[in-house]
Amino acid sequence: MPIRRYINMETPILNEHNKQEEPRMHSCEHILNQTMVRMFGCPRSRNAHIEKKKSKCDYLLDACPTEEQVQEIERRVNEVIAQHLSVSYEFVKRGEVPLEVDLWKLPDDASETLRLVRIGDYDLCACVGTHVQNTSEIGTFKILSHDWNEETRTWRMRFKLIE
Repeated sequence: MPIRRYINMETPILNEHNKQEEPRMHSCEHILNQTMVRMFGCPRSRNAHIEKKKSKCDYLLDACPTEEQVQEIERRVNEVIAQHLSVSYEFVKRGEVPLEVDLWKLPDDASETLRLVRIGDYDLCACVGTHVQNTSEIGTFKILSHDWNEETRTWRMRFKLIE
């Protein structure tokens, strides 16, 4: 099934993107971010390094997640992936961005037209990266390791995808 694209009456002009993410891993990052927001009420990842073999994300949290919470993150992300949700794009002007879309990572020179990426009814965020067409293409999400920095209140997790 092709990706559905909703385009305002004009052709959008977006900022150039300086890197090529691996679509499966990058799409999984979106699901992970929304899972963290829902479970912990935190912002989306503060920093992320997304690669094909292994990736990492940093989250600002009130406390270090327990091992049970870490297992629950993994379970919930895989549950969303298993729903075979479609991934679609929507182009909107800045003033039309829904309130639930967090724009804090948006570069200062971002264009007036933004591309929103929607993963079913689970996640919606501004992004110019590459994605799968359906979550069924992602595979199984596996948390490899994690650590806590008490001073910065940052939790770093490393993960991979299993085919």
